[in-house]
Amino acid sequence: MTTTRVLYIGGTGTISAACVRRSVGAGHDVTVLNRGSSRRPLPDGVREIVADVRDAAAVREAVGTTEYDVVADFLSFTPSHVSTALNLFEARTGQYVFVSSASAYEKPPRRLPVTESTPLRNPYWQYSRDKIACEDLLVAAHRDRGLPVTIVRPSHTYDASSIPTLGGWTDIARMRAGRPVVIHGDGTSLWTITHADDFAVAFAGLLGHPQAIGDAFTITGSHAPAWNTIYGWLADAAGVASPDFVHVASDTIAAFAPELGPTLIGDKAHSMIFDNSKVTALVPESRTTILFDEGARRIVAHHDAHPELQRTDEGRDALFDRIAAHARTAG
Repeated sequence: MTTTRVLYIGGTGTISAACVRRSVGAGHDVTVLNRGSSRRPLPDGVREIVADVRDAAAVREAVGTTEYDVVADFLSFTPSHVSTALNLFEARTGQYVFVSSASAYEKPPRRLPVTESTPLRNPYWQYSRDKIACEDLLVAAHRDRGLPVTIVRPSHTYDASSIPTLGGWTDIARMRAGRPVVIHGDGTSLWTITHADDFAVAFAGLLGHPQAIGDAFTITGSHAPAWNTIYGWLADAAGVASPDFVHVASDTIAAFAPELGPTLIGDKAHSMIFDNSKVTALVPESRTTILFDEGARRIVAHHDAHPELQRTDEGRDALFDRIAAHARTAG
């Protein structure tokens, strides 16, 4: 059996680190290209090329003439990033995998579940619009010159180091201190949340797969608890029996903190459920194995075991006090 040679651009982030582990487990010959600054260790046998992916000359010198069966790009966020990656790697790979985002799907969604044929349109979040522009460039390249591209769209993907709430560890600290924790909306919208290890199964299964060329795939799980449940599981994991949750309209939160507006109005404020049948048709072993009740326990246990990760954002902490006070006064 021929070994698939995979280059990960990135390879040490929340999602990409899990994909690297899965690729190694699948027998791929794995190389990662990044700046070498992540705290996530690489699995044994993975080669690391240290260079700034934004510096084309440095990457060209570091990579040399090596060719790869697959280049998996986790670090391109704008069309200029994609153009640089293609200039470097298009001629030396049989598959370029672009990691886009499920936030690119129209907001608010007109139909659920979201499928790959759902329109790409997000007028609220520049990050999503940039990902759409990247996809447009890649689809045109596939049509015009046969670029062997595969596009994947993850939604909210986490591991033990990432906390999927507005405040991250600040929210856990507030729960444990008996202080109010802000939840957007009424907390009943459904949110698909996927463990990185589950995502990695589907992702690695698409690498080198001939039927994945020229196509796009949503990769999430089937697990979509309500936000109240997500916060409640975190409270349970943190040992908080009666957390003080305060529900605040997303528009109100955005008025207090404009930087939170795009990720709320352009994504988290809406129920988001996805149809993954397209990717599971090619990767039948892809499925949800880790629900967030277990994910929450892993997150809190990991942070409790590593106190240096328990970083409270003082600005966000004060913001939540103001929002909670406003909500209770208005109510």
